[in-house]
Amino acid sequence: MAWWERAEGETRVLIAPDQGSTGNNVGHLLLLRHPKSGISTTYLFVNESLQELHWFKQSYGSWFLGDYVCEDGGLYVSTPIDPVFVLLPIFEEGRLKKGEDPGKFRQINEIIFVEGHPGYQHLLSAAERSMPSVCDVKEVGSMKFFRLNDSKVLTWLCKKVYRLRETLLKLGNNYAAQDEKHTLSDAVSIIGEYLNDEPWLKLLCNHLRLNLEEINRKAPGTEVLPSGSDNALGSSTTQETRDAEKKKLSSNVRRAKKVKMEKDSQNIKEMFSRATRRGAKGT
Repeated sequence: MAWWERAEGETRVLIAPDQGSTGNNVGHLLLLRHPKSGISTTYLFVNESLQELHWFKQSYGSWFLGDYVCEDGGLYVSTPIDPVFVLLPIFEEGRLKKGEDPGKFRQINEIIFVEGHPGYQHLLSAAERSMPSVCDVKEVGSMKFFRLNDSKVLTWLCKKVYRLRETLLKLGNNYAAQDEKHTLSDAVSIIGEYLNDEPWLKLLCNHLRLNLEEINRKAPGTEVLPSGSDNALGSSTTQETRDAEKKKLSSNVRRAKKVKMEKDSQNIKEMFSRATRRGAKGT
């Protein structure tokens, strides 16, 4: 577990996998499109590993971080995500497919150029390593050209589903007691949180003889992380959501101003900072 400080001075807790001694351990926050919703979402990219960020916050609690108090008690957890999921919609658009035409072969730096999302450029080497599993690749001299292959994508997705199904069976008796089709359906539902219905989720369901509507009913709603000043790492939200958050924040501030502090009470953050300064002067 570690914490980091924003330029504005706000500190946040981030729990992330240990990257070990390899690489330079310099992380980048990349604004990419969510593979299913298309909403701009922040990911952590460190040592060629793409990490998905999850935001957790309890109703009551705070973090003591050095001489700083994170008052709302929120924290981020990052978990690895296969970059193919994030790149799949970009490569689908990038092949410029028309009708039954399989599309065009293009260089990878052209495919991942997404206007308004320069973060994809950081994924160049990751794309070169991972995308051949779902693409046809042609080499002309020292240059490589990529084109998404539907059959390879389906094979790759099936491997992901079957591997996840085996993992679910090991989680407990609830999954072990289910019939095989039910567990397979659960696995597709989880994978489906990162796939567009058209064409990939529908193609996968047809291949596995599962009902697409049932899969979508099982899938939990996608939680969009807060954005703006409330959450520097969060995804972008709709204007209605931002307005609702501002009203809630304003209401909380008004209520806080009405609370009468006891005569001898002090702000715990101020006390902590003062104690730290006194300790520094005494050394």
